[in-house]
Amino acid sequence: MTASSAPGGSRRSENDAARFTASPQLARALQQIVVDLVELHLQGKQAHWNVVGHNFRDLHLQLDQIVADAREAADTIAERMRALAARPDGRSDTVVATTTLPAFPEGELSVSAVVDLVTLRLRTAVDTLRTRHDQIDGEDPSTADLLHAIIDCLEKHAWMVSAENRSV
Repeated sequence: MTASSAPGGSRRSENDAARFTASPQLARALQQIVVDLVELHLQGKQAHWNVVGHNFRDLHLQLDQIVADAREAADTIAERMRALAARPDGRSDTVVATTTLPAFPEGELSVSAVVDLVTLRLRTAVDTLRTRHDQIDGEDPSTADLLHAIIDCLEKHAWMVSAENRSV
């Protein structure tokens, strides 16, 4: 029985279900998000290893959570790209060449400096997500929904980390 001969015309033939694939523009937007999330993960780990000073332990542990969330978010978006027949590129050369995050300084850094550096990087990654969101939502609202959750997570981290350097 074909779709036209099925009662109500609702049954599809095996060839009717087309696969949604990302346009080149959608793939580029998602690639930018992936590289920024990979870089956020790497810079968070660099900060985690090299933070020193008062409240070191609390920030050290908090950075581990940020790193885990950035890594999971990168994986979520990269796997979404694959589901849409796009190919993510997380190679270190690609990440370094295309990330929008500023380079992270080397060496030991004070808790206060790391708070400011990580807050800026979280906000930069969120800016990439927000900048690309409307374009992505126009083509693929399902992927845009994934971005909402990542934005919420990273903005919460930015708020919590930045509070360390605030006083009343």
